[in-house]
Amino acid sequence: MSFKSKLLAGAATLALVGGVGTMGALSASAATPSAGPNAIDIFSRAFGTHRTPNFVLDVLRQGAKVGQPIILFRTSNTDPAEDFVPSIQGTTADFFAAGLVSSAVALHYGCIPATQAGGNFPNCGLNGVDDPAIELEYAPFGVDSGLCVGVAATARQGEGVTLQPCGVSAKTVWIIDANDSPATLNRGYVPLINGSDTNFSHPFVLSYPANGFPTDKPRPQLQVKNLTGFTQGRGTQVGSVADVQLWGADFGVLR
Repeated sequence: MSFKSKLLAGAATLALVGGVGTMGALSASAATPSAGPNAIDIFSRAFGTHRTPNFVLDVLRQGAKVGQPIILFRTSNTDPAEDFVPSIQGTTADFFAAGLVSSAVALHYGCIPATQAGGNFPNCGLNGVDDPAIELEYAPFGVDSGLCVGVAATARQGEGVTLQPCGVSAKTVWIIDANDSPATLNRGYVPLINGSDTNFSHPFVLSYPANGFPTDKPRPQLQVKNLTGFTQGRGTQVGSVADVQLWGADFGVLR
């Protein structure tokens, strides 16, 4: 059985909201009926809630090609550009085992033996944290494109978020930062760390451009930027994460 099949079979309930358990109730959501009940709608806390997400992840002009920008667009159940499915879902340690994230990333976000990570892993054990991780595949009208939400190069400040080949590298992996944002987690919203992250004190997370709005023209492209709100290491959050860096998810067909 392939890595993808193993994860989907063994972690069928894991996804951006449902897999964390405390992230809030699911509501009606994936954009078109063809995408099916397993489709996932990602929305920003800056513009909506689980009950009324308002604007969701969208592929600019429905373009199914590498490098196509990712934006937010008004919710619709007829817009295939809003159809995404969890391509691979599991934990950060699972992605490390599959060679899709580095040992450094696994050391910080996945509970793995120190011998595998090449160093000591604080808090790994009975109370260790292994953050969920996911790939988000573009599937217009339910047809898998093989392209996932990611970045073209190793995450850096202001890097644009685009469609990239799924299952190839850490650039399309998104780590659900449940451990460093317990307060926002309880309200159903979390930061999403890009799997190619190299800044572990202020990781690069999915962000909406400052002062942008989804109806602006040209449409603002999502970016990865340094996470606001915590200093160094696990569980050391201080202050509040900006709403433009907090994300929620619903499942099914948008209404």
